[in-house]
Amino acid sequence: MSVREKIIIVDDIDVDLTLAESALCDCYEIYTASCADEFFSLIRKVNPVLILLDIKIPDMDGFEVITKLKAQTETSNIPVIFLTGIYDSDSEVKGLNLGAVDYITKPYSRELLLKRVDLHVRFEKQKHELLTHNLSLESEVDKKVRAVMDLQSAILSSMAELVERRDPGTGGHIERTRHDLSTLIQMLLRRGVYTEELSKIDIPLLVISSQLHDVGKIAIRDDILLKKGVLSVREFVEMKNHTTYGVDIIKRIEKNTPDNMFLQYAEICAGTHHERWDGKGYPNGLKGEEIPLIGRLMSIVDVYDALIHERPYKPAFSHSVAIDTIKKSRETHFDPLICDVFVESADEFKKIDELYRYNALNSDYLNPLMATISNAIGKRGGGEEHQANKIQSYFEILFDALSEQTTSESQCKAWDKEILLASVHLNDVGELSVPDNILNKQGALTEDEFAGIRKHPQFGVQFVQSMKDNAETDLVLHHAERFTGSHHEKWDGTGYPLGLKGKGIPLEGRLIAIADVYDALRTDRPYRKGITHRDAVNLIRNGSGSHFDPELVELFLKHEKEFEQVSLD
Repeated sequence: MSVREKIIIVDDIDVDLTLAESALCDCYEIYTASCADEFFSLIRKVNPVLILLDIKIPDMDGFEVITKLKAQTETSNIPVIFLTGIYDSDSEVKGLNLGAVDYITKPYSRELLLKRVDLHVRFEKQKHELLTHNLSLESEVDKKVRAVMDLQSAILSSMAELVERRDPGTGGHIERTRHDLSTLIQMLLRRGVYTEELSKIDIPLLVISSQLHDVGKIAIRDDILLKKGVLSVREFVEMKNHTTYGVDIIKRIEKNTPDNMFLQYAEICAGTHHERWDGKGYPNGLKGEEIPLIGRLMSIVDVYDALIHERPYKPAFSHSVAIDTIKKSRETHFDPLICDVFVESADEFKKIDELYRYNALNSDYLNPLMATISNAIGKRGGGEEHQANKIQSYFEILFDALSEQTTSESQCKAWDKEILLASVHLNDVGELSVPDNILNKQGALTEDEFAGIRKHPQFGVQFVQSMKDNAETDLVLHHAERFTGSHHEKWDGTGYPLGLKGKGIPLEGRLIAIADVYDALRTDRPYRKGITHRDAVNLIRNGSGSHFDPELVELFLKHEKEFEQVSLD
């Protein structure tokens, strides 16, 4: 018998509680509360998939309740539907702005309530699957599925790479649009736009399949595909054929792999990403919702990426110009609902582009620069020049291990590893502010001296923030600020500078704390000799739950031999 999902209903009117409970009890496990105190006591014991919340309840109103829920990490992602007899547009807007996902007014029918609840439960499941699908594929249960998906993805990636090799002017376009598409879908789901339609799509599979949207370019002649300058009318007609060529290529593959959903998605992407909302697109002149939702999504991310990057026939436009261009094409080129969400989420797409631009900068320039700064800090403190690379290696071992876990924190899956590793080097940048007589002192520090050295995380944050003020982007510095500001915080709240506790400490800080302490224990310092690997492991094991995140200590213990190898290199 499957475990039913839990829903909490909060209402101080018994009749309304009974009505809502009876409408949902056949499908869900229902818990009820009649006041705010009772509700907050209940939610500490029950992890609901959804909360139905009346606005007028004792102790505090529903707006205050949702504000408190959204402020707490443990409950911030639980969807809330206001179920209330109060209806005016201001109340509804206020509730939605505070984070509610829907607003149902009383009286309502049992069927309506169940339908709306079912929709939001499916929507939350889809969001969760979108964020965690890569992790789930790593599980033992999904090994066979993973093997098939990996093969499909490899085929798609290889074909996509073949397209980009033929058209080097669009370098990175396929990978960037794949990430843009995933982000756009997340933004639509978050705002409740096309949720029912998206719930019927295997979103992770669609995102992978989108890599074939330009596969038809394989069939376009080089003299047209690589032409510098504007195409002639005849050349443009041939270039437009890449959509139909793409469909033909994918259909030929489908003949040998029937019922393959990822190819069906790929066919839609290839065949409809140049259709327009006003019917003036190609190849079929589809109009409005005649265009599949997948094509309407692909269209906007494809155009955005083309606008902000140089092509043989045009220069790159700025992000703001691209967004203005897309905004002006609402209801002509693009679906107005999707266009609105894209424009509202413009900063998210700018970050994706910055991330790809920074990848190249990181490998050629950024990482060596950050390592040089870190080595200079290490030399001031009596450390070895290669200390920076060792701490980075320790951190990478933990980060890779965490990323591979199916139960790991989803936020780390969104991080760019190369940028993250570059920012590790600024971990101790605040030590530049510590006087030499304290930093290099032989023997124990006095109370005043220790108070001075404890300020280095705050100085580090100030240093990084000053860098951010002069930087066009803060992708690297965002992580660096977290590293330097939180690497001396402790799991039990007794660390410094802010006394953060548990998961209130940024994940970057919890990871680097283990790498930093291990390195400090193993390395000779002016006031003591380094200790053995075994003794360092025992100290970190004993610090689980007090100094360190217990889950991360478990990871460390599984990989401690790798730490030892790095320390001996």
